[in-house]
Amino acid sequence: MDRAATDRATDGFVDRGEVARFDALAATWWDETGPMRVLHRFNPVRLAYIRDALCRRFGRDPRAPFPLDGLSICDVGCGGGVLSEPLARLGARVTGLDPAEQNIAVARAHAEAAGVPVDYRGATIEAVVAGGERFDAVLIMEVVEHVSDMQAFVRTACAGVKPGGLLFGATLNRTLRSFALAIVGAEYVLGWLPRGTHDWQKFVTPDELARAIRAGGLAVTDTVGVVYNPLTDGWRTSRDTAVNYMVAAERSA
Repeated sequence: MDRAATDRATDGFVDRGEVARFDALAATWWDETGPMRVLHRFNPVRLAYIRDALCRRFGRDPRAPFPLDGLSICDVGCGGGVLSEPLARLGARVTGLDPAEQNIAVARAHAEAAGVPVDYRGATIEAVVAGGERFDAVLIMEVVEHVSDMQAFVRTACAGVKPGGLLFGATLNRTLRSFALAIVGAEYVLGWLPRGTHDWQKFVTPDELARAIRAGGLAVTDTVGVVYNPLTDGWRTSRDTAVNYMVAAERSA
């Protein structure tokens, strides 16, 4: 087996440069005023989107204390667990995957200190799917723009969804506006994110993501934009998908 094949077998669709970048930021995941500040402000919107879609799909009451009780969720590229932990608090059985070892160490330590049960693993979705595991929901949130092969990665994530289950994704559209706001604005002008966090060429349009999801055997059921409101310093859903957007897709039962 040549070097490239060996790397693919062990790393899947991981971009090692991206892993190193986020490994270096690991200690800042739970600092709401640090480099992950934008993610923390964005988190309530994506959490509500996932919760409400799962409740509709599985006949749950989103206002119940533990509306996701017993549902299995795989959070791919979980980072420090900023999304995994609140999902577990809603009752879900969460598996958090991340190839960056420092991310997993931070996530485990934070969950243990908070008393929140999350199964964190320094593993890829390719390895987990190859091992036969399937989930009620698979999350690929803010990760498709960081992998080496977006289409193959998405197809593999789709393979991890049980019959009747859902896939959720969130990413950045590849438009001139996203270049101006997400890279020039967020990284160079406002300093919301460390410079080099994103590569505009790797941003993914809604049509490209939808095609990859369909190739994985799922049907996209919803696409929604997410926009920033400077007056409230918060994020909200919108019909505008030109910069940030989220999708939900389902596998037929």
